Amino acid sequence: MKFRTLALATAAASLAASPAIAQVAFERASAPVEGESEVAAGAPTLLLGLLGAAAVVGIVVAASDDDDDPVSP
Repeated sequence: MKFRTLALATAAASLAASPAIAQVAFERASAPVEGESEVAAGAPTLLLGLLGAAAVVGIVVAASDDDDDPVSP
C-alpha cells in the first residue's frame, strides 16, 4: 500500500511541476522581422483551406460504410 501511495504522490508532483519546468526550459528570443511574408496573403490561403476542407469531407464520405442492412435474416 505504501508503494501505491508513493507512486500516486510522485505522479501528482510531476504533473503539477511540468508546466513550470516547460516554461523555464523554453524561453527563447524572437528573431527580428524584416518584412511581411507574401505566402499567407489572401486568396491562396483561402483556396488552400477550402481544398483541405474538401479533402477531409471527401475522405469521410469515401470511408463511410453505406451498408446498413441487418445481418440477421
